[in-house]
Amino acid sequence: MPRPILATIHRAALAHNLARARSAAPDARVWAVVKANAYGHGIEHVFDALRSADGFALLDLAEARRLRALDWRGPILLLEGCFEARDLELCSRLSLWHVIHCNEQIDMLAAHKTQVPHRVFLKMNSGMNRLGLRPERFRAAWTRLNALPQVDEISLMTHFSDADGAKGIAAQLRAFDAVTHDLPGERTLSNSAGVLRHGDELAARSDWVRPGIAVYGSAPDFPEHSAADWGLQPTMTLSSRIIGVQELVAGDTVGYGSSFTADGPLRIGVVACGYADGYPRHCSTGTPVLVNGVRTRMVGRVSMDMITVDLSPVPEAGMGSEVTLWGQSSGGVVLAIDEVAQAGGTVGYELMCAVAPRVPMTVE
Repeated sequence: MPRPILATIHRAALAHNLARARSAAPDARVWAVVKANAYGHGIEHVFDALRSADGFALLDLAEARRLRALDWRGPILLLEGCFEARDLELCSRLSLWHVIHCNEQIDMLAAHKTQVPHRVFLKMNSGMNRLGLRPERFRAAWTRLNALPQVDEISLMTHFSDADGAKGIAAQLRAFDAVTHDLPGERTLSNSAGVLRHGDELAARSDWVRPGIAVYGSAPDFPEHSAADWGLQPTMTLSSRIIGVQELVAGDTVGYGSSFTADGPLRIGVVACGYADGYPRHCSTGTPVLVNGVRTRMVGRVSMDMITVDLSPVPEAGMGSEVTLWGQSSGGVVLAIDEVAQAGGTVGYELMCAVAPRVPMTVE
């Protein structure tokens, strides 16, 4: 039989989470963000569940091709725009909308020969200091774009750096409003944290919202709020089985580096899952895991192909018992991906995206 590790994608949860994001911004159209191969879920796996979105937002031209191959005829937005001039040819051919975040992209567009003008999203750097034109340069860029015959419509965009925390969005919102208040065009401001935490504040400014991580069942502001607090459901379950059992006595150690020492009799299960499967190597003793739907803990170090778990809370477990690394057990018990990520010093985004190609993936 094949090695028992499996990633399961839950379509009903994806549709539920998209609807939850829409309910938080009821007057806005919704981009379903499917960058990074739909946050590791697989574009083809999530498409049917998310096709009620008003558009899809992503980064890669190859992923845009995959959406068109799935017969999506609605809007597709390239969130980082074009990387070189020839990308604009594919934008024309596939009817892609694209972000403009620098003057060099305007130069490329000005030199582009097309019979059909492009829909562009001009991005302001309102404080994130990644992509975007600074506020003092934004209107000049808008004026240049507005004069180009290659441009059909200009939408206005920014991205919040602290929508998930105490700093909030006020300063960035002031910077954006000060420059754009009298400019025409639709606005798109909100990521998942903006939608869920600041929906009322942004309602009048949100023609489009861009939920990403919330669509995939992870809280954008964990641990202040959990996914359940926001009414989100897990969309990916990483599961495996126990492939070996060891009976320890006091003083026995577990795994590489002997980082865990039993202080008394202890029964542990060996699970077919390791960092080569995408499980975070930095997780350590105490990381939560479910065995037969019962919450327990990992002990020792994560190795390439195996982890070890404490079977004390589930004495009936043994060879072949179900292990849920994150997501939902067969009995319906949920282990939030955010909890596992926190134990590994990272975020749920990374765990989703890092599931290794060797892990089989199924859709239900």
